[in-house]
Amino acid sequence: MKAVVYEHFSSTPKIMTVEDPTPTPEGVVIKVMATGVCRSDWHGWMGHDPDIILPHVPGHEFAGIIEATGRDVRRFKVGDRVTVPFVAGCGSCPECHSGNHQVCGSQTQPGFTHWGSFAEYVVVHHADVNLVHLPKTLDYATAASLGCRFATSFRAVVDQGKTSAGQWVAVHGCGGVGLSAVMIATAVGANVIAVDISEGALALARSLGAVATINASETPDVSDAIREITKGGAHVSLDALGHPMTCVNSIKSLRKLGKHIQVGLLLADQATPAIPMDRVIAHELEILGSHGMQAHRYDAMLAMIQSGKLTPEKLLGKTISLEESIDALTRMNEQSSPGVTVVTRF
Repeated sequence: MKAVVYEHFSSTPKIMTVEDPTPTPEGVVIKVMATGVCRSDWHGWMGHDPDIILPHVPGHEFAGIIEATGRDVRRFKVGDRVTVPFVAGCGSCPECHSGNHQVCGSQTQPGFTHWGSFAEYVVVHHADVNLVHLPKTLDYATAASLGCRFATSFRAVVDQGKTSAGQWVAVHGCGGVGLSAVMIATAVGANVIAVDISEGALALARSLGAVATINASETPDVSDAIREITKGGAHVSLDALGHPMTCVNSIKSLRKLGKHIQVGLLLADQATPAIPMDRVIAHELEILGSHGMQAHRYDAMLAMIQSGKLTPEKLLGKTISLEESIDALTRMNEQSSPGVTVVTRF
């Protein structure tokens, strides 16, 4: 099969012909029809993830068609249209038995623990636990955009933040994760404030329902601005970028008893931001993480998509070829474009 491979961290990946994968007894091989280019892939390519063994194929948010199944797979068959959360649970540990596959201690992640979806085919382990059937009305590019950024934001806003109608929600960073959070929080009736340094991203956030936007490059104190707009602070605030500054701004922008949700990855030298714990204690704030979403929770998200309350297709930016994904991946920290970039030509 054709795949994007990097043999050294931070070195330019290459298009290579590699051996076709085969399924494990409980797994499947999926023919990739679309795969997103995500900042998490960039972190992996930079060497920020200790699980990655070189040479490596990146890619973790994808949708496609089952090409082959292992002998123990019962719920899925060859030809099924499917997607998968970027965290694949083992299905047998205490966390999985409690329904929390997203924090499985034996989790696998295509594109991190094994070769990913910047290729014609990709392997998914424990298929019966982790695969999600796609509605016929959902196209592959949109479905691919759900696997990491959109699903993680759904869990952050709905399950972790328990956001409700009338609350104020601040979203720090309006890339794929942040824009997803803006749409989802708006859909559940919240008043959303979007924060970014790009006017293009802020304009897109407004089109998705944000009632106010803040350009952080032009605002002396983002948290003060949020507390002023909300008359006391946000009920829920998300760091959707993953940077010490946005993390701290998010916490400082909360009202008493508010919830900070950390969605963006904080890795390498940014992994330990200076959290204002005095404020956390005095205001009884909650600090929560959001790490993907379980396959069994996709039903709620897909129901909102099919009803028209959520329209993730509006988050799609440009579609590119597998060859073009190399430039999109390696230059992600230098340039950005509104919306989600998806590989649809292999």
